[in-house]
Amino acid sequence: MERSDFLKSMVLFTAGGILIPELTYTQVNKLNAKKLKNIGVQLFSVPAYLDKDFEGTIASLAKMGYREIELYGPYPYSQQSAKDRWKTITPMLGFNGSGYFGKKESEVKAIFDNNGLKVPAMHTDLDTLEKDMQSLGKAAKVIGFDYVILPAIPEERRKTLDDYKKIAETFNVIGAAARREGIKFAYHNHGYGLSAIEGQVPLDLILDNTDPELVFLEMDLFWTISGRADPVQYLKKYTGRYRSMHLKDMKEIKSFSGDGGNPSQWIELFPNMTSCGSGVVDLKSMISTALKKGVKHFFVEQDMVQNPSVALKSSFDYLSSL
Repeated sequence: MERSDFLKSMVLFTAGGILIPELTYTQVNKLNAKKLKNIGVQLFSVPAYLDKDFEGTIASLAKMGYREIELYGPYPYSQQSAKDRWKTITPMLGFNGSGYFGKKESEVKAIFDNNGLKVPAMHTDLDTLEKDMQSLGKAAKVIGFDYVILPAIPEERRKTLDDYKKIAETFNVIGAAARREGIKFAYHNHGYGLSAIEGQVPLDLILDNTDPELVFLEMDLFWTISGRADPVQYLKKYTGRYRSMHLKDMKEIKSFSGDGGNPSQWIELFPNMTSCGSGVVDLKSMISTALKKGVKHFFVEQDMVQNPSVALKSSFDYLSSL
């Protein structure tokens, strides 16, 4: 789809355009599409608050109505390379807490349980996925997550089309290792990899060359649109591959200043994020399509949001009304 056509379709979404449902889905799925259940939140929305008061912040998310949590790393068992990479990013972010925020796995599990929260998924790094799936499997048995998700491919491993071909091979290996541990592997897209290189779209190359039984997807709506791609088309083309989704609205349809390939480009778009239902993206239509196409978990993610007691509550209230 050309950029101009995509932007026109986004205008139609905001005008209340209706997506024609597929006829291959059961009446149960159609009923489920009318209302989200167990709305979740990605903890990267409130990292500074977790640093100051982990237990109190988790309790506040539960009181808003959230029932699922998605963690982000690195963790105590993460590879040192991941911890070092995190240290290079945190000066731009203004905080350094992650993983279990200095607590033991059993302690964070108890806090989640006490607040009626489940953890179906966690974000982790590529090195740990490649080199220590066993630690992730052990953590899953304590915390209870089903999905280990790669939030981003390191920049040095996605410079060329051949790099993306190698990543597809790597993902198959990781997916097989995850299955042996009783968990599932998924990849969370950013804005890079959505524009053609030598006539091929890297994300399509990854999806077309990975085993659908081993490699799943988490769609980030905000980054997909910022990367000049159409989320609905990906959900339809790769039905059943997307198992979770990051929900965040946009103040305006705005693209990356470049290819969306580095943290500085991501961070400069943070101000364009807004609470679900208060922006220009027709989340209702996209969520309806996502439910029909196999997405099971929906996580609000407003990266480092200001005033979360208002912004995240607003997102929850909107989503729970659908």
